[in-house]
Amino acid sequence: MILKPLAERPSKRFSRSRPMPHESRVRVTQTELSRDAQGREFIPFAVDVRFGGDWQQDYVGCAYRASGNLFVKRGEAYFPAAVLLGKIVDPVAGACQVAPARS
Repeated sequence: MILKPLAERPSKRFSRSRPMPHESRVRVTQTELSRDAQGREFIPFAVDVRFGGDWQQDYVGCAYRASGNLFVKRGEAYFPAAVLLGKIVDPVAGACQVAPARS
């Protein structure tokens, strides 16, 4: 998924940025698949980190079943997971958003 590439990033020894967590885990936050407005199935997830104490939620996102595309939430928008690796990407409108129920 995305945890391995994140763990392989070189850490900066003398930096004010947040240190690398001791552990990371991915939690599936919903047991059933959801569908977006285009009818594509996705499953929401959360990534938790631990720096020695309790687990803390780091970010949330979703994985699309058919394509395997991963998106993570930044602010109110969802971006391709490559944003976590420092890539400059644009938000994807409608990603990870459940389509309104049909009546």
